[in-house]
Amino acid sequence: MAAGDDKLTPPSGLSPRQQKWFASVQASLERDTGKTLEEWVAIARTCPETKPRAQAAWFKANYGLLQNRAMHVLSVAFPSETGGWAEADALREALWADPASRAILEAAQAAATALPDVVMGQRKQFTAFSREFQFASLRPVKGGKAMLGLALAPDADPRLEAPKNESWSERLKARMLLESPADLDPALLRQAWERS
Repeated sequence: MAAGDDKLTPPSGLSPRQQKWFASVQASLERDTGKTLEEWVAIARTCPETKPRAQAAWFKANYGLLQNRAMHVLSVAFPSETGGWAEADALREALWADPASRAILEAAQAAATALPDVVMGQRKQFTAFSREFQFASLRPVKGGKAMLGLALAPDADPRLEAPKNESWSERLKARMLLESPADLDPALLRQAWERS
């Protein structure tokens, strides 16, 4: 890593609050650990694990580096393998290749971005919608469907259920299977947005 390359560009699609958090993780790494990002990247490249979660667990077990910092280091050491923050368009195209699922995404995007101050961000496994905090996420499901996660209680609507093994924010306490764009309920999106 050349001098000056020891900073990770914040991902696109983050709210101002999320950008501040991202910067704080980066700023506190050397102060709190005694190692520079460049030193942590060199350590990361010696990791025998090949999957990001296993690498993060290795960091914790061997160096006490917790998940946020480990993933930050891994994003610099292995940018193409840990989520591709800088490649949002490519991630989106690959994730939403199914035309039926993509139509649901486009409906969700139109409904969410009609609300004030919404930031849309692409992640490896889902598309996130945030204001101050993430209030909704959408991921494709086989068969041209999509799973919508919302920052609502599962009992807020009979169509909602508690999430199972979702990779999005823990704030999203409910999910709903969307079989077509018509299944999207803008009122539920608004309720979740109001909580963010």
